[in-house]
Amino acid sequence: MERVENYARFISVNFNLALEQPGDFEEQWEPLIITTGDDKNFYSYYDTPSRESVIHFMTFDQRNPNSIQSMLFNIRENARTVRESITKEMWEHINKMYMDIQRASKAENRVLNRLQDFFYDIKMGCQLFFGIVDASMTRSEGWHFSNMGRHLERADKTARIVDVKYFILLPAVNQVGSPLDIMQWSAVLKSASAYNMYRQHYKVISPANITEFLLLDRHFPRSVLYCLRNAENSLREISGTSAGSFSNTAEKKLGQLRSKMEFTDVADILKQGLHEYLDTIQTRCNEISGEIHDAFFTMKPIHLQDSKMITQ
Repeated sequence: MERVENYARFISVNFNLALEQPGDFEEQWEPLIITTGDDKNFYSYYDTPSRESVIHFMTFDQRNPNSIQSMLFNIRENARTVRESITKEMWEHINKMYMDIQRASKAENRVLNRLQDFFYDIKMGCQLFFGIVDASMTRSEGWHFSNMGRHLERADKTARIVDVKYFILLPAVNQVGSPLDIMQWSAVLKSASAYNMYRQHYKVISPANITEFLLLDRHFPRSVLYCLRNAENSLREISGTSAGSFSNTAEKKLGQLRSKMEFTDVADILKQGLHEYLDTIQTRCNEISGEIHDAFFTMKPIHLQDSKMITQ
């Protein structure tokens, strides 16, 4: 569900950005599929990343496992298997969002004429779902798994949002600091619903300040560091491990990444290279997700000696 919301954000903000660009500035839709890591899959079905092809691929294409429609189908199937563990309100809202996207896919041409309203409804639907989860679930193991997954996904996507500006929307050297450059950085903030909070903390739009706010701020709920700290807290609640120790590789890697970011400043990031730093965050988040899967969801083989002991 977190990924659904982020994809809706990406498309909506990029659509706004295209409308605000100067008349001689070519629309850029390829950054979206590169940012989400779906570019190889996209080019196996499409020749060019036009507005229509990218929006269809990211929203309705069922050949794309990360399209909004595919993800809502999987969300519904996952929820169906754990109906006894989630609340009635959660199931009903998931079912409603799934039915809405099914209807929208059958009227895709009309949807393209009201894109902003359509993606706004998806974002609001996702946020309402998170509100239902937080208001109706006890803070038990199930809630902590949900919270951990949500924040790991959010950390990854926030890093990707910043990465888009760096290696795709980066203007020519003579345009750095220009109105176009500032408009693009503002779009990055809006992609993370961070524009208003950023303006309360900083007086000017600057790449260094935006990087610091979206990656290292300890209080903004979509910053990478905030998300990693929340994910780690939930992982410790699940494992029953105290701070400063770890009981599995997932806790170790998540704690290392969170600690490294806590003792990093924006100058260190820019010195290393923004794209390289963001790429490392994305890789680490993927590794941590894999370790969580191995620690809690992979069936462990029973050795012959263990099976004899069980039999006895």
